[in-house]
Amino acid sequence: MAGSPYVPDAKKYRPEDFVRVAGEPADPDPASWGMQPDGTFLPPAHTPSVPRDVFVDWPGQLDYRDPETYALNAKAEAFYPIVVNTSHSWQCIYDWDGTRYMLHYGGGNHWKLYDITDPRNLTIVDEEQWGWGDPRPQFGATTVQWNEKLGKHLAIQASETPRYFLKGRVANKWIDDTVEGQLKEWEGLRGFRTFEMNGPSPRDWTLINETSTDPNHGPDEIQEGNGVLDLPVYYGDKYLFVATAPDNTFTNQPYKTTLWAAGHAAYDVSDPSKPELLSTWWVPGTREGEEADSEYLAGNDRWNNKTSWFGSRMGVFMPRSVESGYRYAYAAQGGQGFFVLDVSDPANIHHVGWCALPSSVAGTEGDNVDTTQVEETGYVYVSGYPMNTDCYEPAKEIYQIDVSDPTQPVLVRTLPRPLPPAEAKFTDWAQRRGSFGPKRSGYFTNTGTPHGGVIPYAFYAAGVQIFDVRDPEDPKVGAYFVPPMGLKDDDDLAAPVHGVFVEWDRNLIWVFANHGIYAVSTPLLGEPVVGLPGGDSAADASAPAAG
Repeated sequence: MAGSPYVPDAKKYRPEDFVRVAGEPADPDPASWGMQPDGTFLPPAHTPSVPRDVFVDWPGQLDYRDPETYALNAKAEAFYPIVVNTSHSWQCIYDWDGTRYMLHYGGGNHWKLYDITDPRNLTIVDEEQWGWGDPRPQFGATTVQWNEKLGKHLAIQASETPRYFLKGRVANKWIDDTVEGQLKEWEGLRGFRTFEMNGPSPRDWTLINETSTDPNHGPDEIQEGNGVLDLPVYYGDKYLFVATAPDNTFTNQPYKTTLWAAGHAAYDVSDPSKPELLSTWWVPGTREGEEADSEYLAGNDRWNNKTSWFGSRMGVFMPRSVESGYRYAYAAQGGQGFFVLDVSDPANIHHVGWCALPSSVAGTEGDNVDTTQVEETGYVYVSGYPMNTDCYEPAKEIYQIDVSDPTQPVLVRTLPRPLPPAEAKFTDWAQRRGSFGPKRSGYFTNTGTPHGGVIPYAFYAAGVQIFDVRDPEDPKVGAYFVPPMGLKDDDDLAAPVHGVFVEWDRNLIWVFANHGIYAVSTPLLGEPVVGLPGGDSAADASAPAAG
């Protein structure tokens, strides 16, 4: 039936994987959403969460993979048919002995190292991939920074419990009573690893510390909590911030594939071999036993809907470090809303402001906070991202939030919905199939200083959408680059473009698609730079790019 999900792989999924449990959003009436007579797309008001490779047929979709490329005020400087993971990948960029490198990795067991000094001539320097049965730890989200005091690069890498799959199947704690035990009994590191970098390749890194985010576990005990989620927030100086649920009391989590709802922890890593836990913050109501006293659960229509993600998925967001004098950090806590944290004393993280985010179930409702404009305009940009495929969920928006008064953050507007050009054979990007909506605008490790009043977002089927926010009262799409929906029939249709990394110091946007990597430029940033920015001085390893 049009508007209902179908299962493409009966070996991977069982009928019970799609059982609806009490409180979970119902599948919407197919007549209540889809293409409208005026050519616009009306998203569903609500949907249950379904696996990302479960597709949905509805009238008006293209019946082929769109092979066209669309560009407005942007162009591809280069394309490389290189893929490390199709659904999500991470990147970090750093300079070493006159060379600019990009470390590109995904899936936990695959990384590649590129020389991108000339972005039009990327070369693979090193790579490694290993099987899932290999005993080595997964290669988690990694921050690389230069530590001036120590005179060396450090890499800090997250390690967390499995988040979606257990024993080859999608986890669902609401219908499978083995999920809780499997997650609690997982024996890997729940925390972060710190490496001294003796060369640009991970082969040259020396492990100097493994730190558990469970502060109370014994040396021979299985750790509690979920470890560190996504990217550790470290600027190369004294303080480290991580997203974590440190023990098994952080269980007020509606989402079906994990047990824990994470807050944030701060560490002193002045001695990177001996990180010191300073403080932990979480949304009141996250821990077992806090339910009755939490204003963030009372009246929250997501509470216990078996679908929303509660807590952080990423570390805190700041335009610059605490050590440089910045006082506030911004936290997107999924269905719990948006928080302004005072982190000026990392030993006492506390929140000073909060605002709710509009309900948008399924999908991730609060994941990313773009802070590139906040010091100039007082605005941050907050978004979740789609998790279901084929727009089978409410629209995922980018919210402009005024934090000029950090105690009273106010959602003032939504950025406009990107639309295809008139020459396209469709009137809404949703018709291209796959996911559609914002993923992230890169990471705090994007190199250089943001400029141009623009924010690039990976937008799945709509490629990279570059928002012009020079007039924050009138934001618009100022440029875009939208590649084909894949070059082969087996290219991942669910996540056509899943990520961007911005080199502000070279006026380049790296775009990661299901079929390769694009280096994209736009006049909104300026002419792209070849070589290292700043001339020969930037080639010195003592003045590397952040990454």
